[in-house]
Amino acid sequence: MLIAFSIIISYLIGSISFSYLITKKIKKIDIRKTGSGNAGATNTMRVLGTGPAVGVLLLDVFKGVVCILMANLLGLPDWAAALSGLAAIIGHDFPVYYGFKGGKGVATTIGVFFMIMPLFALIAGVITLLIIAVTRFVSLGSLFFLLFTPILGWIIHGYSTGVLVALFLITILAFYQHRANIVRLIQGKENKLGHKKAQV
Repeated sequence: MLIAFSIIISYLIGSISFSYLITKKIKKIDIRKTGSGNAGATNTMRVLGTGPAVGVLLLDVFKGVVCILMANLLGLPDWAAALSGLAAIIGHDFPVYYGFKGGKGVATTIGVFFMIMPLFALIAGVITLLIIAVTRFVSLGSLFFLLFTPILGWIIHGYSTGVLVALFLITILAFYQHRANIVRLIQGKENKLGHKKAQV
């Protein structure tokens, strides 16, 4: 019962789209209908600038943190906490409040990964920032973080099978959400951070 409660509440928390709410408040537009069409921090930066984008990023990360904290406070096993994190990311990607059209879940995943395997998320995060700084491809850096973090946890540390399965499900979902970005990266058509019409 507590596991189901945690998963449902996590989904509802994840469904809160801060990029949508902040863009609506400031610019009176639907962020999903401008820029790349993605309801996330990167598109918020294109539409509103760096300040609001940082706010959206932190709030989306916080969603993942809160859901894992809630699961831990409820005394749930590690795999159930990881499933709660997955539910929060699904909520971000497919929010019930906004017609199931949301973002790609990277920021919320950052929060979840840092709560579950902080050291490996930190290592992957530092390398991710270097990748973005050098290539200017946010999508490439994001994909690296999403894949490398659970791989580190799998290879180096003895996390339970349930936790690893949940984290790799998160990675699979993220790669699915980034499928168009992956195609553009392969074709050399992915625009870089700072380009007006970049799509991430």
